[in-house]
Parts: sequence; structure tokens; C-alpha cells
Amino acid sequence: MATLALSACKRESAPPPTAAEPQLPAVAPADAPVAPPELKDVIESTDRYVVGISYPATVNRHPGLARTLAAYTDAQRAELMEAVEAFGNDKPSAPYELSLAFEQVVDTPNIVAVAADGSRYTGGAHGQPLIARFVWLPKQDARLTAAALVPGAKGWQAISDYVREQLHTAVVTRADEDELAPTDRAALIKSTFRMIDEGTEPDAGNFSEFIPVLDAAGRITALRFVFPPYQVGPYADGTQTVDVPSALLLPHVAPAYAELFAR
Repeated sequence: MATLALSACKRESAPPPTAAEPQLPAVAPADAPVAPPELKDVIESTDRYVVGISYPATVNRHPGLARTLAAYTDAQRAELMEAVEAFGNDKPSAPYELSLAFEQVVDTPNIVAVAADGSRYTGGAHGQPLIARFVWLPKQDARLTAAALVPGAKGWQAISDYVREQLHTAVVTRADEDELAPTDRAALIKSTFRMIDEGTEPDAGNFSEFIPVLDAAGRITALRFVFPPYQVGPYADGTQTVDVPSALLLPHVAPAYAELFAR
């Protein structure tokens, strides 16, 4: 009896068991840094597709820029592979192809610019031109876009007017040099002017590809806007460029970027 009483007493004095705490899944901190990719040249060749991509080694000094270039390359590669996979078990009569060459064209403490030129072939008479320009601001660790650089509609109207005048003049000059018959000359000028006017509507999206032209002090003296084939002319005209001087740009540049320009 004494033993039973002692056992009962111990049960009454023992604290109730606590419920086990739920185990939460391990979660990385929200601000955990993402390791930047190390961009390396790519060469792949199969009986269905060919991929050739080259990078300048210097771009890996800027992790944010490297991520931006990697994202662009991944998007172009995805387009290629989607076309390849559409064949199922078959294969195209000629291998589909992605060719991209990145070149660092500006490298200063304040501005870095990379040009991407290439093509993606997925059938047809010729490949689709791939033209892209990336302007990086190392101190801000951010890409400089046309929309951020010139935020107002008035600025794009001024840029559009200037670019159109330069392109129109070039078309007339080429038509005169080719000594075309009057009717052919008029038809060429009319059709090309229409492409120019449509491709240079005063909107940042039509001027998204550009690189800065710098003076000896590293200040921007002009922006070289780049237009791929078909935007402002037929495919045969190739990629076209127009330099817009800083004197025209500065009144319309966002204040945060004005110090990058020559006065």
C-alpha cells in the first residue's frame, strides 16, 4: 500500500508533458545573395542544332552585368530549343543555329557597355538578327535603360525628329548614288521613309539599343542608337546607327544621369 501511495504521489506532482515544437522547413534568408554566373564561351554541335556564344572575360568583373547577359542568352537559347523540340523525333533539314558574340565596347569606372551581335536560324532564307546593347553603371550596379535615361515624351520627340532626319538624308543620298530611274527612286524613298517613320516613333521602346560615345575624359558626347534590320529599312540595309549629340540630349536627360554627359 505504501508503494502504491508513493507512486500516485509522484504522478500527481509530475508536470504535464509538453507538446513537441513543430519543425519548420529550413528557409534561406530573403536577402541571401545569389551567386553570379561565371560567363564562359559555349560551343555545342549536334545533328539538330549548333550553338556558339562568346563573352569577353572582363564582364565577369561586374556580377550584375553578368547576370543580365546570362538572362539574355538564356532567353535566346530557349527560343532556339523550342523550335528544335517542335520537330519531335525528326530533325530539320539543316541544323538550327544560335550564334552570339558579346564585345565590351566601353570600360570606364562610371560606364561599361557591351554589344551583342548574332543571329538565330530556325528555318527560312536567313536567320533572325540578334542585336542588343547593354549599358551598365558600376557605381549604381544597375543597367541604364533608355526609358530611365530620358523619362519624358518631349525628349523622345526631339530624339525621334533628329534620328529621322539623319536616316531620311541617308536614304536620299544612297538613291542618288545608285542613279535610279525617277520612278524607282521615288518608290524606294517612299517605302523606306515609311519604315523609318514607323521604326522611330517617339517612344523609348524604339530606341532601346544604344551605346555611349565618350570623350577623352570619359564623358558622354553622344548616344549611338542601334537599329536592327527591318526596323528602319529592309534586311539588305543591315544594322543602322545614328549618333545623337549630348547637346540635344541633355535638356531631356533625367537629373540623376546628367553628370555622365559632357557639357
